[in-house]
Amino acid sequence: MTPLRLGYLYGFGAYLLWGFFPLYLKLLRPAGPLEILAHRIVWSVVFVALLLAAMRNIGFLRALARRPRALAGIAVAAALIAVNWGTYIYGVNSDRVVETALGYFINPLVVVLLGVTVLRERLRPAQWAALGVGGLAVAVLTVDYGRLPYLALTLALSFGGYGLVKKRLGLPAAEGLFVESAVLALPALGYLGWLTMNGDAAFGHVSAGHTVLLVLAGAATAIPLLLFAGAANRLPLTSLGMIQYLAPILQLACGVLIFHEPMPPARLAGFALVWVALIVFTVDAVQHTRRTRATARTKAPALAPQ
Repeated sequence: MTPLRLGYLYGFGAYLLWGFFPLYLKLLRPAGPLEILAHRIVWSVVFVALLLAAMRNIGFLRALARRPRALAGIAVAAALIAVNWGTYIYGVNSDRVVETALGYFINPLVVVLLGVTVLRERLRPAQWAALGVGGLAVAVLTVDYGRLPYLALTLALSFGGYGLVKKRLGLPAAEGLFVESAVLALPALGYLGWLTMNGDAAFGHVSAGHTVLLVLAGAATAIPLLLFAGAANRLPLTSLGMIQYLAPILQLACGVLIFHEPMPPARLAGFALVWVALIVFTVDAVQHTRRTRATARTKAPALAPQ
């Protein structure tokens, strides 16, 4: 199998797993969102530690310990992903899957906005247009919900910020996830211990199957991230960018078709505006990439005759 085909296989695998993740999270009830989050963190550490041990790649920790700025960045990334995971779990288990899907639809627009505000990047006119339509969509959805869609905005901002920090750190997927989860593991274990002492823990008190599902939350977290890393190393950025819409489409389908969450006309109009913004954004990205490649080929020096 060629690297490109393998990249598409990894990419579709990652986004399919993320797309159907609400179905998995629903099975973890009656555990509360914070208990699910704590188990997700703890078992992610265990799963990735075993993976790194099998790969004989634990030595990277010694090198990382000598980089205090990188450790500080990892702590920031850990806090952002904890907010993202916790918000997503709360949204799914409070029957707001549609709003969580919205968060991942608008995430690419938030990433562009972060590029302008944090990295001082200059936007092309089509990117400004996409941001404007995205802002209008948020306004329409605010009127529909009677409030800001704060779950969606929190998911988009936290994941966008997480991606920005991760880009600057440049850590491999497995190693990065291990250290981020390890930073959060102590408070997570403390919370689980407190729940157990107070008799409020669902872990081990619902059924054997429920306990196993909570333990498997670590693998369910790590596997799509590792698949995504494999795809990112093999696919062009534009291809990966288009595949990413698969996850929120599937999440939206889960919310509307499986969990029967409401989708009134005003909400549908808000989502339609988001999709228009994404179409503008994606078409512009594809065209810009093609122009850049064409320019590079034009400027490339001709090979001297042999």
